[in-house]
Amino acid sequence: MAPSLVGIIGIVVLVILIFIRMPVAFAMALVGVVGFGFLVSFDAAMNMAVRDLFDVFGSYGLTVIPLFILMGQVAFHAGISRRLFDVAYKFMGNLPGGLAIATVGACAGFAAICGSTNATAATMAAVTIPEMKRYGYGDSLSTGVVAAGGSLGILVPPSVIFIIYGIMTEQSIGKLFMAGILPGLLLVGLFIITIVVWVKIKPELAPRGGRISLGDKMKSLSGLAETIALFILVMGGLFLGLFTPTEAGAVGAAGTLVIAVLRRTISFKGFLKSLFETTRISCMILFIVAGATIFGHFLAVTMIPFTVATWVTSMNLPSFAVMGLIVLVYMAGGCFMDALALITLTVPIFYPVISGMGFDPIWFGVIIVLVTQIGVITPPVGVNVYVVGGIAKDVPLQVIFRGALPMLAALIAATFILIPFPDIALFLPGLMK
Repeated sequence: MAPSLVGIIGIVVLVILIFIRMPVAFAMALVGVVGFGFLVSFDAAMNMAVRDLFDVFGSYGLTVIPLFILMGQVAFHAGISRRLFDVAYKFMGNLPGGLAIATVGACAGFAAICGSTNATAATMAAVTIPEMKRYGYGDSLSTGVVAAGGSLGILVPPSVIFIIYGIMTEQSIGKLFMAGILPGLLLVGLFIITIVVWVKIKPELAPRGGRISLGDKMKSLSGLAETIALFILVMGGLFLGLFTPTEAGAVGAAGTLVIAVLRRTISFKGFLKSLFETTRISCMILFIVAGATIFGHFLAVTMIPFTVATWVTSMNLPSFAVMGLIVLVYMAGGCFMDALALITLTVPIFYPVISGMGFDPIWFGVIIVLVTQIGVITPPVGVNVYVVGGIAKDVPLQVIFRGALPMLAALIAATFILIPFPDIALFLPGLMK
């Protein structure tokens, strides 16, 4: 049997295993070992699997993942997310859809110290949905905005997805982080425009809040200081070349813990929960990376990535047409797979294609993060919708999906703005030392 045919069968089997709810990491590892063993030898496959597992869990570069996750967990248990929302509400609560706009702002702020779309969605759902209900907001608007706003967790740095992409493609994680800042701000702006238009069409979904005095607004800004300080500390140090991404994660985690202790906003129980969640989430991500590494070695011996790259190049399609096809694949794939799993599965296939066509790999990383954000709020998988549904148990899932649909327009618009204008993503990385 031809290696490429074995590879195609392996991909189909992998998708089937994911559909029947086998954990993504185990599915990729299983298909990778069996496929590699079939094409080479099972002794070689077992040796390869052991080596890959050891390399991933012993990798110094990957220690950045638990560090940034710890930073986000401590921030959550210290109440930083609640103070962020309070600031956003006091400044925007009296605008049309003001609480929803404040929610997007709080999501962006928490994403800047979190790095995970699911964690951002879960945290903001717990904080903001009860407040929006109290002010009479419609369920579709309140839940849909949180599900979509949570997707900023993988675009606004520090982002776990950028870390994984950077390691897989050997690109600078610091530059990837910087590349996500301006597109993240662009997407926040587009989310806000979408909310304003939505509320203008259906004003009954978002009653206006009361006016807040200027003095109260100024007082609330103290709740923003810690987030700004952490963001400047971590991203400023990276931008100026003062420390590596791993050191930035350590500095961020330590800084968050110091702030929480000095403000006396985290209990010992909360600290233990932070450590537990950090360990659980980190192990999940590292197992996915290890499984993807094993599966990637299987794909390499099938020659599929190189075959696809050669085939696309031989078609003589314009570069924008190739990028359009890749974007469509990610949009469709995101409807069925988790963002991390989708990226670890497809990057080994598409990265040689975009490299061969001269696309900037940093810009491509931002593009695929944007399009996989679409997948976290679209059925049938729509991970963020299920996360929000788990918090707002009285809201049917179809209502949350319906509420997230208008926000898709902002995500699609951001993607198609960034494709012809790559400098939006590349401007800040180009200034780095």
